[in-house]
Amino acid sequence: MNDAFRNRRGSLHCESVSLDLLARRHGTPLWVYSGGAIRGAVAEVREAFAAHRPLICYSMKANSSLAILRLMVAEGCGIEVVSGGELFRALRAGAHPDRIVFSGVGKTDDEIRAGLRAGILMFNVESEPELDAIARVARGLGRRARVEFRINPHVDAHTHRYITTGTHENKFGIDWTMAEAVYVRAARLRCLEVAGIHIHIGSQITDPLPFAAALGRVEILLDRLERRGIVLRWRNIGGGLGIAYRPGQHRLNARHVASLLHHRLAARPMGLIVEPGRFLVGEAGALVTRVIHVKRGVRKNFAIVDAGMSDLIRPCLYEAHHEIVPVQPRSGAPRRVDIVGPICESSDFLGLGRRLPPLRGGDLLAVLGAGAYGMAMSSNYNGRRRAAEVLVEGGRAMLVRRRETYLDLVRNDR
Repeated sequence: MNDAFRNRRGSLHCESVSLDLLARRHGTPLWVYSGGAIRGAVAEVREAFAAHRPLICYSMKANSSLAILRLMVAEGCGIEVVSGGELFRALRAGAHPDRIVFSGVGKTDDEIRAGLRAGILMFNVESEPELDAIARVARGLGRRARVEFRINPHVDAHTHRYITTGTHENKFGIDWTMAEAVYVRAARLRCLEVAGIHIHIGSQITDPLPFAAALGRVEILLDRLERRGIVLRWRNIGGGLGIAYRPGQHRLNARHVASLLHHRLAARPMGLIVEPGRFLVGEAGALVTRVIHVKRGVRKNFAIVDAGMSDLIRPCLYEAHHEIVPVQPRSGAPRRVDIVGPICESSDFLGLGRRLPPLRGGDLLAVLGAGAYGMAMSSNYNGRRRAAEVLVEGGRAMLVRRRETYLDLVRNDR
């Protein structure tokens, strides 16, 4: 259990606020985030790469709550966006346009126009057809688009197959063996400013060595580009720093990663961009859910709770593990139980075969490490209303997103 969520006086707290109190006040399921934990993670990344004065662009796909975006902006972060909707939310949260990087493999012309009109720092280009689209839109607006290219370095990040992004089989980026020719072509277009190079090899990486291997290939490419007179301003090493989801697992040490990369980063006077997402918010969040029924089976016992795959899809999508703990622990011999939701799918579970003290209807459970890719991936499947979100700062808890109503479910229908 991380420092943001601790047992105090027999009850689980987020910082200094009882989760039981928050559940009574706002209902369940309920997302709870620690502002202090988020600030601490931002400081960890900034201090680790301090020698290179990094621009930390928070990868907002992990958690796009306006309150969290505003917190990131207040901490001096930029934002990495992957859609027009994310760009809108980032600007709405007060992000500075010249600290926004626009990524994503399928940007539409409208999204490219929105980025150009906003004056973003640059587009992260992932293919030659996308390069053509950005050039065409920029010419049409009479503007010059600043771009970097995402390079696929053929490096295995040793993570889940659904969240690796830097090998031959992945849709992301430009093959590193083809990249030199693409840079040369782009540098000849007057409507483009070729400004940077980008890598992102995957998510939830717990071994720092793949970062070093990927950066090594970037340096080879930079040598070739410089021999052709193409000198870049920005080196973007992406994100993917892993966190601890299981007991005994350790989050990747940002200082260790920075130390491993330092020699190569120091070799060229380029600006550094880092794009962490999960690393900044993952361990700062929990999903609080209430037990509806405890069902005794022939071979299994089930705790049916009011949160399900429509709230947190990671367990059924990625076979992801989240620690699940009672908010108010009860004495008694632990029993194995499947924590399952109310959704009409066999894959609707939050945890299988968990050893927990005896549970009964009305008990509260906290699903930990849920600050990233939780609320951001939630849905209205089965007519479910998205949960409320609370941000805790010390002893103060703020409702930062209300629970949806049934009217919200039909508001856009015609």
